Amino acid sequence: MQSNKEASSHQNRDVTINIRAHQRQRDLIDSAAEALGKNRSDFMLEAACREAEGVLLDRRLFILDDEKFQQFMELLDAPPSANEALRKMLTTKAPWE
Repeated sequence: MQSNKEASSHQNRDVTINIRAHQRQRDLIDSAAEALGKNRSDFMLEAACREAEGVLLDRRLFILDDEKFQQFMELLDAPPSANEALRKMLTTKAPWE
């Protein structure tokens, strides 16, 4: 996968992506791009690549043999271990409350 820095480089861009949008969508995109000092194409390409990476990372597949799968399931089924720091954090009143 390309990093956002690579995605924004004008070099090596050899394909075109065309999309249709409503005027208000284009205006919103243009405003956001301008706020970041980017042009529309760079902004849209970087945003689309970030989203695509997130989608693909959320769909990671891992394969385990029967023994490792059983160990994995046992860990998932086991009760959580005591965590004093977490207990303290969850029972302490937030400073803004």
